[in-house]
Amino acid sequence: FPGPPTPPKVVSAFNDCINLSWSLPASNGGSRLLGYILEKRKQGSNIWTVVNATDEIIKDKKYAVRDVVEGMEYEFRVCAINLSGAGEYSNASDFVFARDPKKPPGKVTGLKVIETSYTNMIVTWTKPEDKPGIQDEAKGYFVEIRRADWIEWSRCNSTPVFMTSYNVKGLKSMDMYWVRVIAMNDGGESTPEELPNYIFAMPLPVRPRFTNNKMKSFMVVRAGNSVRIRVNFEASPRPEITWLKDNVPVMKHVTISNSDGASQLLIPTSERSDSGIYSVLVKNIVGQETFCTEVRVTDDPKPPGPVELEESVPGTVTLIWQPSPDEKRDDRLHYTVSKLDSTNHTWTTVADSLFNNRFTVCNILQGREYHFRVYAKNDMGISAPSESPTWGMAKKKEKIVKIEPTSKDCDLRCTPTFIVLLKPQTATVGYECHMSCAVKGNPTPHITWYRSHVSINTDTNYYISNTCGVCSLLILRVGPKDIGEYTVVAENILGRAECSTVLSVRE
Repeated sequence: FPGPPTPPKVVSAFNDCINLSWSLPASNGGSRLLGYILEKRKQGSNIWTVVNATDEIIKDKKYAVRDVVEGMEYEFRVCAINLSGAGEYSNASDFVFARDPKKPPGKVTGLKVIETSYTNMIVTWTKPEDKPGIQDEAKGYFVEIRRADWIEWSRCNSTPVFMTSYNVKGLKSMDMYWVRVIAMNDGGESTPEELPNYIFAMPLPVRPRFTNNKMKSFMVVRAGNSVRIRVNFEASPRPEITWLKDNVPVMKHVTISNSDGASQLLIPTSERSDSGIYSVLVKNIVGQETFCTEVRVTDDPKPPGPVELEESVPGTVTLIWQPSPDEKRDDRLHYTVSKLDSTNHTWTTVADSLFNNRFTVCNILQGREYHFRVYAKNDMGISAPSESPTWGMAKKKEKIVKIEPTSKDCDLRCTPTFIVLLKPQTATVGYECHMSCAVKGNPTPHITWYRSHVSINTDTNYYISNTCGVCSLLILRVGPKDIGEYTVVAENILGRAECSTVLSVRE
């Protein structure tokens, strides 16, 4: 008997026909070959069926199998026949589908690199469009790279990948690479889609950006406690970090700690001299970002100096006191005035948030004794009080005796005059701002407040009061819109006076 022919090879496949070919057996068994018998078997079946009729042996070493079902997968085997009969069957062919040949797929789209490091890069793409008759659906993809100083492309995956992303590994740090992707299917490979620019083997550049949303732009610390400012950020490549205090490098007793994505400033034991604006600059080749924090190192304030009393308008007492020693180094320090009279044994607050060193108390009644206390206040607490001399009956009577002889002939009318002027104001966004002045005049002047020459007496964003000539304006939460010139105009039938100041707002 003859030996087995070679396994059948698929020449072409269609919906209704599969063309096969094979080669002669190594041995014809000593007699001439008469022909061949071809068998087929469906995928998943154990039964082989003869393709050609037993009385119609195949004379040639090829055959067109037409008894196939479209979409079904087949394998084939063949045996040779000589004068002694049929010999041994060949090994089976590869499986083949009964379907028309596939068209190669189109080019992938949207090729891009979404992540890089010093050894890896991740590329993604979008599958090519399926156009029947022109380009069929892609079944897999090959990723190829080429170093900038090389000519040949190297394929990263030996077998097709089915996902539309791939992690290219084994890169050389800081080298430049070109990248392309090829789609494939049973019809062949597509035209490569190549990135327009080469890629550095390094993390993707990221402009510095702060990532913690709870960073404080203002903090108050008691003297002796630690100051800790921490910022978290993302940036690539690793940025250069610089800390400044009031736009100059921080002192040596300040400790700076940097790590990937974070930086911290630490003052273990703070002093008042550590107050200031601390800024951190995070900078790399892509850009830079800055954040500032105002640090106020303070303590309970020292009490104001001696308090003096004087009477400039009947029925009022003007308190004048020496400033607290802390006033010059704490621009948020202010004063509170309390009153106690001989008919009431409870101290009552008559003024708060005073940023000057005098205040006029109204409704002072004859026949009563008055005591006053002045406190200094800041963000940390309140001082011990400074007590005034007693304002009482004897002093009041002396005053009355002095002016009584001329009271009948004296014309007390006078034009408005400011006896305490407005002071320049600087406020922080989000905090309250209080400004006040004192005016005298007879008849009692009419008071009008203006901001940038526009009346704000009826503006509900401002709390305005006028008590016995003390004119006050309070802004509960200062914002950038409050910046401007503030003017107080006092008018009566005898004349007019005005006083102005400028409010500055800091972040």
